[in-house]
Amino acid sequence: MDKKEIARSITDNYSSFVETDYTLDVGKIKEVLSDLRLLLFGRYFSEEELDREELLDKIESGLGGEIAKLSDDGTIITRFIEALPEIQQKLYKDVEAIYYGDPACKAYTEIILSYPGFYAIFHYRIAHQLYETGVPVLARVIGELGRETTAIDIHPGAQIGESFCIDHGQGIVIGETTVVGDNVRMYHGVTLGVKRFKEDENGHLQKGWKRHPNIGNHVTLYANATILGGDTFVADGSTIHADALITSSTKGDNKRDEQ
Repeated sequence: MDKKEIARSITDNYSSFVETDYTLDVGKIKEVLSDLRLLLFGRYFSEEELDREELLDKIESGLGGEIAKLSDDGTIITRFIEALPEIQQKLYKDVEAIYYGDPACKAYTEIILSYPGFYAIFHYRIAHQLYETGVPVLARVIGELGRETTAIDIHPGAQIGESFCIDHGQGIVIGETTVVGDNVRMYHGVTLGVKRFKEDENGHLQKGWKRHPNIGNHVTLYANATILGGDTFVADGSTIHADALITSSTKGDNKRDEQ
């Protein structure tokens, strides 16, 4: 085939496969995330005096334009903007949890500017709000932008409570239907995943069912622990040791390892 025929064949293949007529602007999304950091953390990222109302207008315009490509629900961007004070408060509690959970940490500034665990949590908190308000594709893009930098994979559909501490963090995987309680501390390599898959009559993996575990409050998951299954519950106060494989529910013991 000559180039004209190849191009026609590629165009035909594309036309039969493509499911969308929009293009998300990843550069714009990155710009919005940068503006959100400025809005929520101010002088940690800029020495200039901030006009937060102006920043809100910029975020609303930039993010709203991307949301409009995915949904005709004009309330999504409004609900997201209204949720920002609550997101900010949760992120501040996450910073405190990391500070008190990591003996090597000297200051909040260190966490906000350099900790990959907090960077991943920031992306998750933003993405989860968008996931909950009806734009899961945009939420997934924001989550993946965080994963690219940190190698921490948190699905935006996961439900994660307050005061979440990720220490080191590389290789963590948290699946879509995971539920994580308050005051949970998690180390690198932890997997909160699927124990088994369900298939439909065509042999395709089923969607939309509870596949990932539930983690209670005040739980510590040490490095490379693997917790699997939608019916698996790690009880409040539990400590899961490094390299452990958990596929059934645990009893809380309120013990803490000196590691």
